Amino acid sequence: MRLLVFFDLPTETNEDKRNYRKFRRVLIKNGFMMLQESVYCRMLITPSAEHAAMEVIRKNKPPAGSVQMLSVTEKQFSKMEYLVGAFHSEIINSDERLVIL
Repeated sequence: MRLLVFFDLPTETNEDKRNYRKFRRVLIKNGFMMLQESVYCRMLITPSAEHAAMEVIRKNKPPAGSVQMLSVTEKQFSKMEYLVGAFHSEIINSDERLVIL
């Protein structure tokens, strides 16, 4: 399963920029990879890992702006179609090598 995080945060003041950078760092530190600017994704194996990742995001959400989370299955995620731009090899886009313990 994949957890997608979409966010739109203000960056007008220095404090807004600091909150934006802090939120991005939390996402990256917790294993999220950038799909697009302000769209991050993480592969999760179990529902409990999903809940834990969601809780980390809830605890570190910035005071202003919009943050949204969406869980999708690997099969749904692999059906994503790239219309413009190139496929990046660092993005794991198939469930072929998924190992469930």
